[in-house]
Amino acid sequence: MHEYLVEQPRDLGQVQADERRVKKQSGIVWMALAMMVKTRLWLGAEGSEQRDLPLIRRRLERVRRCAAHRPLLFCTDGLVSYSRAIRETFRAPVYTGTGGRPRLRPWRHIFIAQVVKRYERRRGGATDRRIVDGTPARVETRRRRSQGGGMINTAYTERLNATFRERLAPLARRCRALARPTLTLHEGMGLVGRVDNFCTPHERLGRAQQTTPAMAAGITDHCWTMPELLSFHVPLPHWVPPKQRGRPSRAFQRLLKRWCA
Repeated sequence: MHEYLVEQPRDLGQVQADERRVKKQSGIVWMALAMMVKTRLWLGAEGSEQRDLPLIRRRLERVRRCAAHRPLLFCTDGLVSYSRAIRETFRAPVYTGTGGRPRLRPWRHIFIAQVVKRYERRRGGATDRRIVDGTPARVETRRRRSQGGGMINTAYTERLNATFRERLAPLARRCRALARPTLTLHEGMGLVGRVDNFCTPHERLGRAQQTTPAMAAGITDHCWTMPELLSFHVPLPHWVPPKQRGRPSRAFQRLLKRWCA
């Protein structure tokens, strides 16, 4: 359902990403998530036992499937893997008509800003805001168009983290409801994220009527109920003919004309 409805190309504007450290019965797991700031749309999450570059790449691949080839601003924390993963993920092939693998060219107008928080004796201290890619004027323009007032921050994704902690027991701090496999956390966060996207109205998105993130993103035109969410029927994917060597037969060509037209 998430792949069919949410992972479709759209102008994201600004994306905020963050990771959450979760305790399991057998150790620690990191859950990485991302959201679209303008519509508060949750874009997906990935889990791993290590907070490393492969985890960031998998999460950015989800964002890549949701993003149209438009100017995009990323606001993250100070993790150094973000800059490399964003540059390697958001690339497009350049076809020249010659043989061989096409060269990958980075997307234009990809901006990266980081919010680095300093802690003293486990208490929040100073906050540094850095612009990794892009000029301050262009970063500020993208931020204003998607966020409005304020400054560069990760407050929206941190607020979404609080929603996940409130609705999913294993994510709460100092609790006894610990999860066993990582798949349990991944599926639980998927359900909570879909409920937040389709069933939970956000006051900041529309004061005149109840508006969910999916409504603000143009995915649906009404606020869904839980039975509607859980009984949604995902259509089967389009049939792709298998690859064959040599010239296809006439019967196979008629079949392709019938089912792939």
